Amino acid sequence: MTNFKYPRAEKLKKNTEISLLFEKGKWRTNGNLRIIILKNKPATPVESTKFAVSVSKKYFKKAVHRNRIKRLLRESYRLNKEAFKEAFGDQTMAMLFWASSEMPQKFQEVEAQFIRLCQAQKKP
Repeated sequence: MTNFKYPRAEKLKKNTEISLLFEKGKWRTNGNLRIIILKNKPATPVESTKFAVSVSKKYFKKAVHRNRIKRLLRESYRLNKEAFKEAFGDQTMAMLFWASSEMPQKFQEVEAQFIRLCQAQKKP
């Protein structure tokens, strides 16, 4: 049975980890999604998978809209965690961004883009 939980241990919250992610991470883009990834290496100690979501205030002025997109992104990660781990590895820090000014109409659109992002990473 698949584990669909998103426990506190998987949430990327520490400012030091986030700044390390922005300093040494690699950017990937697919559709309206952008992700910054930092895989485990000897110089960067990553103990387990850590994941965070961010939505720009520039595109979405209202907090209601930003929070809706964040919920959709977290839910797509939670349901497709295995595809994410296959594509990016078990010991990875990642932050996902919605890089578009258009509001997604359905959850299925966001989930399909997230899956495409993971599949695009697997190919190279």
